[in-house]
Amino acid sequence: MIDAPVVLSTWNHGKPAAERALSELAAGCSALDAAERGVMVVESECPDRSVGLSGWPDRDGIVTLDAAIMDDAGRSGAVACVRGVAHPIALARRVMDRTPHALLVGAGAEEFARTEGLFTGSRPLDPDQERAWREWLRERQYIPRANTENHDTIGMVVRDAKGRLAASCTTSGLAWKMHGRVGDSPLVGAGLFVDPQAGAAVCTGLGEVVMRKLTSCIAVERLRAGASPAEACREALQRLVESGPLAANVQVGLLVLARDGTHAAGALQPGFTYAVGTVGSVTLHATPALGSSAGST
Repeated sequence: MIDAPVVLSTWNHGKPAAERALSELAAGCSALDAAERGVMVVESECPDRSVGLSGWPDRDGIVTLDAAIMDDAGRSGAVACVRGVAHPIALARRVMDRTPHALLVGAGAEEFARTEGLFTGSRPLDPDQERAWREWLRERQYIPRANTENHDTIGMVVRDAKGRLAASCTTSGLAWKMHGRVGDSPLVGAGLFVDPQAGAAVCTGLGEVVMRKLTSCIAVERLRAGASPAEACREALQRLVESGPLAANVQVGLLVLARDGTHAAGALQPGFTYAVGTVGSVTLHATPALGSSAGST
């Protein structure tokens, strides 16, 4: 049993997010607060343009955002296809805390954001977004590429020193997606899942693959059945492979955090990176492809 806090977060931009989450835990905040505030760092500034209002737009030149948060009491909140909200993870938290619902989408989510003081309003694309979108319009081809800006959600799992668990996901979704497309990030069981008796998991990658197999839920259920985090990673990812042929460039990364604080990461292909945060230390790691999951025991 690991008594110290543990934070796992996806991709290189997970490092500053994990640092923020650990600072929140050190200040006495809950795992849920840390999971929310940690990923807000990346919503504010995402170098690869895959999270927040600075993310790449859809094929109509519109930036839409998805986010979800979940705790180990079985509560969750999510928003999808929302515009004009700087911190969709905060809005997802308000859905969980202040409504009887689990998911709000589109205009309804935006209206709720207004009532909560979280709506920042529509804004034009910045010069880099505008330039990239105009370049895409020349050929109008959408081809997902592994480990690129097309699917670099930030997902986070947190265990505090008391053993409480939480998870969060936030993303601007696939670059150049059809307007209205929603991926796995705001879907409980797909992008994230938490079980107080077993652990927590988050996914990143091509959402259509993840949402059809509920990859996060499968990983946590394997923990419940007695698998180690590394075994849970391998088995959940193997389900994706067994479901049918996957394109050679499809990537899915998975983080699994057991109730006792042990953890693992895995991916369909090389190139997936993630951050591990413990007291006084946040380090970046690269996980191998399916067949050998990195992790602690």
